[in-house]
Parts: sequence; structure tokens; C-alpha cells
Amino acid sequence: MRQLEAACANASELEAATREAFEQHPDARLISSFPGLGSLTGARVLAEIGDDRARFATAGSMKAYAGSAPVTRASGKSCSVMARRVKNQRSAAAGYVWAFASLTASPGARAHYDRRKEAGDRHVAAQRNLFNRFVGMLFYCLQHGEPYEELKAFPNQPMVDLPAAAA
Repeated sequence: MRQLEAACANASELEAATREAFEQHPDARLISSFPGLGSLTGARVLAEIGDDRARFATAGSMKAYAGSAPVTRASGKSCSVMARRVKNQRSAAAGYVWAFASLTASPGARAHYDRRKEAGDRHVAAQRNLFNRFVGMLFYCLQHGEPYEELKAFPNQPMVDLPAAAA
């Protein structure tokens, strides 16, 4: 029982230290401006992409690294679009959490996800597409030092109030 209590206390201390370190980072304001990115998920995203602006030359390279960009294989008459298998698994896992959390925090993200589902995507594919879009926006915001803005991110979406998340 004492080992479990010690493990829980250590996890709580690690969470507090992670939050404190993330909030002191210069990019924390930009990253946490995105819907669905709080201190812990934001810290994980930052840890995976790093803070070197020259690391990714384009948004596409950041998307490929994160595992959100699809792979298109075309040969003759056939063309297939598949999920990327080779990727940073930790970044992809954080991205799925981010995309899922954004569904209740952003009307534009919710509308985008619903539109993808209506087009025939399964849950994971629609979520990956939303994550892909967010990674592109994150790249832009970090390069230009601008925080996320809902109306710029999803300009043609009807803005509706979302139900509050369960506590």
C-alpha cells in the first residue's frame, strides 16, 4: 500500500513540475492558445516537436514527423491514401488526445470532425485529419509568433455553442 501511495505522490509531483516548466517556456502561450491543449498535453507536444524553429522547414515535414500526414501511393490506374505507419508514436498519441479534447472546446473543430464523419471517415481517420489540420496551424503560429484564433482556423464554420464537458 505504501508503494502505491509513493507512486501516486511521485506522479503528482511530476505533474506539478511539468506544468511549472511548461508555463515558463516562451512558446507556452502560443501552444496553450489551441483548443484541447492544456499544460500537460501542450508540454508533451512541445517536448516532441522541440523548440528549434529550423527543425522543420515546412508544415508538411512537421505533419509527417507527427504522423498526421497521410501517405499517398499511386501507380498506374490505382491510387490509395493510407495512414502513416512510420512516425513518432509519442507525438501521434499526444495528437489524438489533443484532437479528441478539441471536439468539446472548439465549434470549428467539431464541425470539421463531423463533416469528415459524414463523408465516410471512421472516428480515427476523422480525428487524424483534425490533428493534421491542427499541426499545420501550430507550425504557422510558432513561425509567426501568433496565438491560435478560431475564426482564422475555421473561417467558414457556423459558430455554435458546444455543450460543456462532463466534470
